[in-house]
Amino acid sequence: MKHCLFTGAGVALITPMNLDGSVNYEKLKELVDWHINSKTDAIIVCGTTGEPCTLSDEEHREVIRTVVRRANGKIPVIAGTGSNDTQYAVNLSKAAQDLGVDGVLVVSPYYNRTSQAGLVKHYLKIADSINIPLIIYDIPGRTGCKISIETFKVLSDHDNIVGVKAASGVISDVVSLAEACGDRLGIYSGNDDQIVPIMSLGGKGVISVLSNVVPKETHEICQFYLDGKPKESLELQLKFLDLVHALFIDVNPIPVKDAMNLMGMGVGPCRLPLCSLEAGKMESLKLCLKKYSLI
Repeated sequence: MKHCLFTGAGVALITPMNLDGSVNYEKLKELVDWHINSKTDAIIVCGTTGEPCTLSDEEHREVIRTVVRRANGKIPVIAGTGSNDTQYAVNLSKAAQDLGVDGVLVVSPYYNRTSQAGLVKHYLKIADSINIPLIIYDIPGRTGCKISIETFKVLSDHDNIVGVKAASGVISDVVSLAEACGDRLGIYSGNDDQIVPIMSLGGKGVISVLSNVVPKETHEICQFYLDGKPKESLELQLKFLDLVHALFIDVNPIPVKDAMNLMGMGVGPCRLPLCSLEAGKMESLKLCLKKYSLI
């Protein structure tokens, strides 16, 4: 069996901003502390929820550096280093390794996309360039590029490719993936409404947006399941289903950042082209947060 980067709930961490749009590094440190104290099982920095597309190269590296230093080995740190330019992804993955991350999360190429053969070459070149574990991020709704089961089978043979964040939203895809790759590829839910279903198929946990808002409870959903208490895990999953849906009433990470600001966490705005929720959606989000006594 390959090395497992983590089991449980890894937070897909937001990148806090100052009102002028600059990165708020002091708030970032506070968030790392909060997640450690809340028993979050891993921090995924500069993933989709962290707005890496609008971070400069210097900011991307500094955000990773800040999280690694603040975590100080207390919690695994996994850095998003994907790109639709393979060499850029190689360079960023090597830089993240040098900064001390425990692993990287690499999204499949977007916009220019590629063939399945191209996907194999893309991931193998990145995996060959580093000496730390790599988690594949499969999210065809954002990339327009679906990774086939046959491609996963080939990639799962590489020693450094240890997992997949499965975010197609199609449970039957996860069934096929689990059957094809077995323990050669750890599966993490990429959707907060599918934590328990994916763990029931042998999944290791979740890379979670929900954890930004209720980290302790998201950890418990996973921990109950890992402790052989699926009934309790499912009850907690269902309890927070309305909140999960509210955090996706608009493009991620718009709602989760607005939610955290409503909760008084002061994480600032998203960077354009992402902007705050329109009035009707904001009101719906407020009502949901009140339902869960978060505001």
